[in-house]
Amino acid sequence: MSPPIRRTSELKNHSAIIGALMMREIITRYGREGLGFLWLVAEPLVFCLFVLALWSLIKPEYEHGIRLGAFVMTGYMSMLLIRHMISGSMAAVEANVGLLYHRQISILHIYLSRALLEVSGTTVAFIVVYIILLALGQVNLPANYLLLYSGWTILALQSTGLAWILAAFALRSDVVERIIPVLQYGLIPISGAFVMAAWLPQEYRDILLVVPMPHAVEMVRAGVFGEFVATHYDVAYALMWVVILNLAALLLLSRARHFLEAE
Repeated sequence: MSPPIRRTSELKNHSAIIGALMMREIITRYGREGLGFLWLVAEPLVFCLFVLALWSLIKPEYEHGIRLGAFVMTGYMSMLLIRHMISGSMAAVEANVGLLYHRQISILHIYLSRALLEVSGTTVAFIVVYIILLALGQVNLPANYLLLYSGWTILALQSTGLAWILAAFALRSDVVERIIPVLQYGLIPISGAFVMAAWLPQEYRDILLVVPMPHAVEMVRAGVFGEFVATHYDVAYALMWVVILNLAALLLLSRARHFLEAE
């Protein structure tokens, strides 16, 4: 078999394994009956609409010249993506450790299937929330679709790298696994999800933009709001952290099986 054909065959095998693991995860998590995968979408959708309704009672319709619905939508869905990626990766291997007895299934297959499932669910929820708010007149159509898609993709990749790093450390220490929820709460103020960089004084803005995720969130907002709303982001810096986080994650996960065998 020639190398190109072999690589194509291997890619098909990996895709089939990941697809099967995703289906297994949906059935395991949500069951064969009821909403199933729809609940993966409905869960973040319900939370987002609840937060929007709550904020509309305690905040004005416009803040810093930006409509509340659009601000909450972009911020909350971005934060939800980060949190779902992290929580979805925790204990992913322990929950599926029996599958590793199959030689074709690797730890990376398990993490990839979880990541794709979380990204898919949150992305569809984002689209549905957007359509609902658009119908209610709370948001306009995106000003720049490419910027919106790029920011969302970069945020998903950054979140994947961070989630896998935390998951790899959790395999090594139970203490790390216990402090993950605290770390998730700590991400809220530094993720840029509930504050825009333009609202901060220059010195605090510079500190916030050292963190890679606000760059992706600002890109999402720039794609939705357009050039008339001030946003601050550096695409090259955001992409650099995509590479750093995911390379570090892959290096750490390459020894994950060793820690499972040690247990």
